[in-house]
Amino acid sequence: MTVIVHHLENSRSQRVLWLLEELGLPYEVKRYERNKATMLAPPELRRIHPLGKSPVIEHGGNVIAETGAIVEYLVELGDGRLGKPGHVEDALRWRQFLHYAEGSLMPPLFTKLVLSRVPLFGKTAQKKFQPMIDVHLDYVEAELAARAWFAGDEFTAADVMMSFPLEAAVARASATEGRPHVAAWLKKIHARPAYQAALAAGGPYAYA
Repeated sequence: MTVIVHHLENSRSQRVLWLLEELGLPYEVKRYERNKATMLAPPELRRIHPLGKSPVIEHGGNVIAETGAIVEYLVELGDGRLGKPGHVEDALRWRQFLHYAEGSLMPPLFTKLVLSRVPLFGKTAQKKFQPMIDVHLDYVEAELAARAWFAGDEFTAADVMMSFPLEAAVARASATEGRPHVAAWLKKIHARPAYQAALAAGGPYAYA
């Protein structure tokens, strides 16, 4: 049964397309464009889910929102591939980074982005939130210095989840300066055939 992905341009939903490509699951893309003035999602998405956000997928009569929940659903649909590793410590890291991406790393990035667009708060946002972001990026750098991928020695869905906040961090700041392992990890994921195939399916992706 085909997974329908309601895909908003330049958004978190690019990760869903990437994971589907990695898992080799059949899917269909329904594209939505942002409002050019507000950069918000169009009202048409509210017909799919009350929050009117993306990503949202439809599959087997289910409508599923929230990237982390979608990732877990797709991993199960893919017979557990790219899911929780067998080793206990790797499994804990997998679960942690699956939720850390949106629960801890993304909030200061998003807050800084929103405030930087308000002339009155631009410099304040930079001064207040960049130190918080640097703490996270230094933590991520240390984790990637210790192992090839976020959960361990193998690529997993945790890496898919971590892609968007790290791409966003790099797009708006010199986040990889002094962080060679973050830079190397980004280069590795961007070179993956499934990542490239997802870009072709989703259309232009400017994560800045």
